[in-house]
Amino acid sequence: MHIVVNGWFWDQPNTGSGQYLQRLLSQPQWRGPSGEEAGHSVLHCCCTLLLPRQPLADRDASQFSRSSKLPIAVFPLPQHLPRPLAKLYWEQVIVPRAARRLGADVLFVPYWAAPFWQPLPTVVTVHDLIPLLLPAYRASWLGRLYTRLVSYTARRCAAVITVSEAGKRDIIAHLKIPALRVFAVHNGPNVGQDSAAIHVVQKYRLPERYFLYLGGFDVRKNLLGIVQAYRRYLDQGGDPGVYLVIAGKLPAEDTPFCPDPRRLVHDLQLSAQVRFIGWVEEADKPLLYAGAVAFLFPSTYEGFGMMLLEAMAAGTPVITANGSSE
Repeated sequence: MHIVVNGWFWDQPNTGSGQYLQRLLSQPQWRGPSGEEAGHSVLHCCCTLLLPRQPLADRDASQFSRSSKLPIAVFPLPQHLPRPLAKLYWEQVIVPRAARRLGADVLFVPYWAAPFWQPLPTVVTVHDLIPLLLPAYRASWLGRLYTRLVSYTARRCAAVITVSEAGKRDIIAHLKIPALRVFAVHNGPNVGQDSAAIHVVQKYRLPERYFLYLGGFDVRKNLLGIVQAYRRYLDQGGDPGVYLVIAGKLPAEDTPFCPDPRRLVHDLQLSAQVRFIGWVEEADKPLLYAGAVAFLFPSTYEGFGMMLLEAMAAGTPVITANGSSE
């Protein structure tokens, strides 16, 4: 079977969709059978990764193909369009045309952006319904129009993949897609390479004992709740030798959508107890998790919550909320 994959997020490993795509396509099943497997395997398929030329502007496409071990097909983006419209044109026009031209049996879109025109069976991954369900994430009228478009195109797909049973229930309930066409396929943890050789403690100036948060800073992540809970922990006799470490790229400005936790840390007189360590390299994460007393992740809504699984894979206790994905 020949599967063509929309690779828009391939060169964006700082996004959840980029990590999902890269980890998924690193599995050997995507590279096709060889040798003794070729005559009888039903688990393998061949795959072509569609890439827009713009994200590859500073890279050689052949080098990209060697690193991914997959055949790639590169198509130019319209130069006269702003990036959001170029992305839309890529999803709705270039991708389905390219899939048909390449003789694909299936088009796979690994994020919520299936095309309206589907000249061949199309499978889409809908990680979550955050733009549809959470008012704070509905953004502009253009964003709401885009959500309506991809909601409709998902209903046209041969199959919809999601990453949790909670996500499956949301898709069935809110997108009105029959349950027989929705499949929950759970994510696995990201595992860094050669992480034992990296001096994570020195690199990030970690305290000896710490609670850890790692993730985004938008309002549903509940960072302010973490800071307030840590203040109560200390006030009620918690060990001050256990610091709070907050990892991730801090918001550029303090807004209701992305509140900057540094303001609350200062107001609650926690500056000496809270460490902001910034962006963490993928290979460093396992040891960062493993060194924590507990991983804190009280998000109010998640399609999956990859960091929970990564922390548990590192053997770290997890403190989280009791809702959303499962």
